[in-house]
Amino acid sequence: MEKLKKTYELTSEQDTRDLAASIAPLVKPGDVICLWGGLGTGKTFFSGALMQRLGVRETVDSPSFVLMKEYHGERFPIFHLDLYRLKSKAEFLDLGITDLIETGLTLIEWPQIAVDVLPKSFLALSLHFCFEAGKRSVELVAGDRFLDYFV
Repeated sequence: MEKLKKTYELTSEQDTRDLAASIAPLVKPGDVICLWGGLGTGKTFFSGALMQRLGVRETVDSPSFVLMKEYHGERFPIFHLDLYRLKSKAEFLDLGITDLIETGLTLIEWPQIAVDVLPKSFLALSLHFCFEAGKRSVELVAGDRFLDYFV
């Protein structure tokens, strides 16, 4: 599958909100967005900004301790996962998320353990967050139907 990589500098929280606003109209049920990056790089902040654009009114926080939180957007549910604490692919499969993916948007923080298990068609958009030397950036990797939007 062809992929496009594009890097965006995020000099403010508003830049992250703007990125989320540009992605929000593109997503639909069945999409999976993988959010890569170390602690404090902006994965959860981006998730909250995206969900706000999709009509979620409640506060979005990290699902680190519960592994998955479900939110209700205006058009479809949103599943927010944090797989940091999982040790195996079997633990990921035991969550049953693969049964839910088709019904809503899925955001996965720390997706390393899941990428080999999920169908490649679900992995059309990944965001790689970075915070180095006081500068925050994100590398967007788009494939499939997202390619045309980020050229």
